[in-house]
Amino acid sequence: MTEKICAYDPADSLDSPESIQVFLEDAFETGDAGYIAKAIGVAARAQGMACIAEKTGLSREQLYRSFSNQGNPTLKTLLAVMQAMNMEITATPRRAG
Repeated sequence: MTEKICAYDPADSLDSPESIQVFLEDAFETGDAGYIAKAIGVAARAQGMACIAEKTGLSREQLYRSFSNQGNPTLKTLLAVMQAMNMEITATPRRAG
């Protein structure tokens, strides 16, 4: 017997600013730059990559490439996409331990 496997796209579950916030906070907690970039790309797709491209002035292709598994977005691109998604990056002190 073979199991059917359904394609799952996490972007489909990111349907509110709060769900995107939790998703990105979890990604940032990993400290893994590649994973964080991929998560930002997923969040951007959830809001519509064409819309994000228009708001940032970057091409959709450039955004997909920057936020892919092999991508390495510049800080300028990362900040532009976060702003286009109505999100911000903040710094907080680490908890001791």
